[in-house]
Amino acid sequence: MDVKKYIPSEKEDKFDDLIERIARRIVNMRLEIPFIIVFESMKPLSFIGSSILVAFEPIIQPIFSFKDYRRFYEMLENRDNIEKLIQKIEELADERDSKKVQSLEKEKNKNG
Repeated sequence: MDVKKYIPSEKEDKFDDLIERIARRIVNMRLEIPFIIVFESMKPLSFIGSSILVAFEPIIQPIFSFKDYRRFYEMLENRDNIEKLIQKIEELADERDSKKVQSLEKEKNKNG
């Protein structure tokens, strides 16, 4: 009996690069609020959603060339990864907003 498949992977951060890219893309499009709502609501069904993506892979892959499609649905299997994605989106959106506030303050100080 192979017990190793039931032990959590040592690579807990194996999806960090994918999470970072997805979060940056969402924040750059300024869609963080709708995506946070979607990800929060899909957390309880993340494994089912991942399974659906696996089932549709043969249909989706020829139409769209998703390089990280498999990694994406593997990431969705774990609710913790969805939470990491939400936190990353919030973090990047806060960074973007604070930079904008700082630039507005500098502009105000120049003019005022």
